[in-house]
Amino acid sequence: MKKLPLVVGACVAGYLATVFIVDRFDARLSDQHLASARLDGMDKLTTEAFKVLNGNGCQYCHTSSSELPFYANLPVARQLMDKDIEMAQRQFNIESLLANVQQGKAVSEVDLAKLESVMQDNAMPPNLYLSMHWRSRLSAEERGVLLDWVKAERLKQGPAGVVADAYKYDAVKPITARFPVDPAKVALGEKLYHDTRLSGDDTLSCASCHALDKGGVDRLDVSVGVGGAKGPINSPTVFNSVFNLHQFWDGRAADLQEQAGGPPLNPLEMASTSWAQIVGKLAQDAALSAEFAALYPAGISADSITDAIAEFEKTLVTPNSRFDLFLKGQSDALSSIEKEGYELFKTAKCATCHVGEAMGGQSFELMGVKKDYFADRGNVSEVDHGRYNVTKDPKDMYRFKVPTLRNVALTAPYFHDASARTLEEAVDRMAEYQVGVKLSKDEVGKIVAFLNTLNGEYQGKILQ
Repeated sequence: MKKLPLVVGACVAGYLATVFIVDRFDARLSDQHLASARLDGMDKLTTEAFKVLNGNGCQYCHTSSSELPFYANLPVARQLMDKDIEMAQRQFNIESLLANVQQGKAVSEVDLAKLESVMQDNAMPPNLYLSMHWRSRLSAEERGVLLDWVKAERLKQGPAGVVADAYKYDAVKPITARFPVDPAKVALGEKLYHDTRLSGDDTLSCASCHALDKGGVDRLDVSVGVGGAKGPINSPTVFNSVFNLHQFWDGRAADLQEQAGGPPLNPLEMASTSWAQIVGKLAQDAALSAEFAALYPAGISADSITDAIAEFEKTLVTPNSRFDLFLKGQSDALSSIEKEGYELFKTAKCATCHVGEAMGGQSFELMGVKKDYFADRGNVSEVDHGRYNVTKDPKDMYRFKVPTLRNVALTAPYFHDASARTLEEAVDRMAEYQVGVKLSKDEVGKIVAFLNTLNGEYQGKILQ
């Protein structure tokens, strides 16, 4: 028993010595990061925020290239750290955030929302990490700096004076963006969007799966192509797709034009055998040929067809929803239940990924952050691999583009696999699998009531 105090003392001394060594390592690494950073041109608040992000160990887990402390080489510690780092980077990689700050570029609205969320919840850095990295514990002042910086960045990214003061710092915004287009190309693109000659047997058009009178979708589990062929995934809405950072659930198309070139030659969709086949059919239409010739020196081609369709799709923006009017200051645009639903939407962290004007489309997120969605659902197929199918990066496995919530009440069924039949089911599952909370039936109902206010206008009429 006399030896017990000596053993305890030795353990405490060893622990403190380790903490001291780690602290010196953290300080050196932080100094290196700041010394190599480009701080010129940053305003005072941005500089302070950047220093907080670089001085508290965020880069250990939330970047892919940070040097790790010495204990990371110990067998057990390495296994634990590798798992933590993998999950941290799948949830929030801050490399682009740090780079954009240094380059004076706009920071992703999703990155801002994620940073705000963990600061509000006091969730980062985690306690286990702090047991070895004492200097990384954020003070109330440091958290305040980051939260103030998030607000300031949001104000930079939207037109001034549009949103009511009570909501000007919110992660979601009313639709105000306008995308420059060539009206003549838009008119041509609209014709092509509805032209069945783009399909192999002249039966299907773009509008067959993305119907403008059905919320921009076909309301089927999976779209039906030529000859009754069925694709493997639910069709996303074409409305507000211009806001997306990439197109398709897995982001395999960089923009609207590239997306428009996919379905016509897909054997499970429009099933044309080649662009030559499509061009040949359209070229027989003298009026259409003349229209192409007036706009494109090369006339009818794969490039001109997809360019015109993309130009039309840029106009499929749906502003002036009741929620937009509410954000702009019209308090009576929403009922008391709908307002409660919006507050629950924020409290339940839905606005961490469903951000900006489109309320989505800006990032690829793991399906099942808090609970293994695919283990529970079963029957995993290649299409469930999501973004990984494009990048082949293991961190992108089961990651999908966050869908827009605009007009969401019109686009059932939900998710890439159409497994949620109703909006209520979608809200309930998202809260469980993405946030780790179980909403009551009343809470789900209020959030759904709010989501029903997101139907916007197309050509001057509210979508129904």
